Amino acid sequence: MQRNTVQQMLRDLSITAGLLVLTTILTFILFFKVSDNPANIALFYIIGIITISKHTSGYFYGILASAIGVIFINCFFTYPYFTINFSPPDYPFTFLCMLALSMVTSATTSHSKSQAELLASHEKELMEAEKEKLRANLLRAVSHDLRTPLTGILGASASLEEQWENYESTERQELIHNIHDDANWLLNMVENLLSVTQIQTEGSQLNTTLEVVDEVVAESVTRLKKRLPDADIHITLPPEILLVPMDAMLIEQVLINLMENALLHSHSEHPIEFIVENHTNNVYFRIIDYGVGLKEEHLNHIFDGTYSENVSSDGSKGIGIGLSICYSIITAHHGTITARNHDKGAEFLCILPKEKINA
Repeated sequence: MQRNTVQQMLRDLSITAGLLVLTTILTFILFFKVSDNPANIALFYIIGIITISKHTSGYFYGILASAIGVIFINCFFTYPYFTINFSPPDYPFTFLCMLALSMVTSATTSHSKSQAELLASHEKELMEAEKEKLRANLLRAVSHDLRTPLTGILGASASLEEQWENYESTERQELIHNIHDDANWLLNMVENLLSVTQIQTEGSQLNTTLEVVDEVVAESVTRLKKRLPDADIHITLPPEILLVPMDAMLIEQVLINLMENALLHSHSEHPIEFIVENHTNNVYFRIIDYGVGLKEEHLNHIFDGTYSENVSSDGSKGIGIGLSICYSIITAHHGTITARNHDKGAEFLCILPKEKINA
C-alpha cells in the first residue's frame, strides 16, 4: 500500500514537472515570437495548471503548479527578465490575484475530476446491482423452466426403456417426438443462458460491428425454422440497405426468442408479422401476433425475469427467461424493447440506434 502511494506521488510530481516545463517552453515561444501581452502569458499557464490538475490526484499538485507558475511569470516574462522582482507597487496585488485565480481554477478542476470519478463508481455499482438482480431472476426462472423439459425427457425415456414392447409404433413415435421437443427446448434455454453469460462477462461494452439488417433478419428466421418448420412469418423489410452496429448472434437470439414466443404463446392460427422500419436515428424491429395478447397486469414487469408462464394450461413452456434476456441484450446495445397489446393481439418493439454509442 505504501509502495503504491510513493509510486503515485512520484508519478504526479513527474507529470507536474513535465507539464510545467512544456508550458514554459511554449510560453517562451508565444512571448518572443507572437505576443508579449502578460494576459496571454497568464492564460497559457492557467491552461497548463488545468491540465496538471486533471492528470494528477488531489488538490496539492495543481496548487503547487499555480505557485510555481506565478514565480515563473515574474522571473521569465516580467521586466527585468530572469529576476524575481516584486518591488513595483502594483506587482504584489497583480500576482496575488493571479495566484488566487490559478488556485481556484486548479481546485475546481480537481473537484470536477473527483466528482466524475465518484459518478463513474456509482454507475459501476448500479450496473453490478443490475447484474445481480438479473442473476437472481434467472436462477428463479431456471428452477422452473429447465425442470419441466427434463422431467418430460426422463419420464418418456424411462417409459420407452421399461415398456418398449407394450407400446404401439405410433405411441413410441409420439414419445420420441416429445423427447425431441423437450431436448430442443433445453438447447434453446442453454443458448439463452450463454447469451446472458456473454453480456455479464463483457458488461455494456459489446464487440459490435456494422451488420446488414436484412441478413440478420434472414438468419434469425432460418434458425427459428429449424426448430419450428411450420412457422408462418410474414416479413416486411425497407427497400434500402440498413447497417446497424450490433453483436449479430445476440440480436438474432433476441429476434428468435420474440418470434418463438409469438408463435407458441399467442394461440393464434394467423401468421405473425415481422416488420423492420427505417427511422432517422434508429431501426425498429416490430414482431406482431394476432392472438390472445398479454395480461395487462404483467406488462410493467414483463422483462424483469419475474414474469413467467412456466407451464400454461396447454403444457407449453415458459417465456420469462427469454424476455429477461432479450431486455438485457437490447439494453447492452443501448437500445430499448417494449411490449404492448393491440386490438387483435400483442406487439414487441425493439429499437436499435444506427450509430455506435460510447458508454
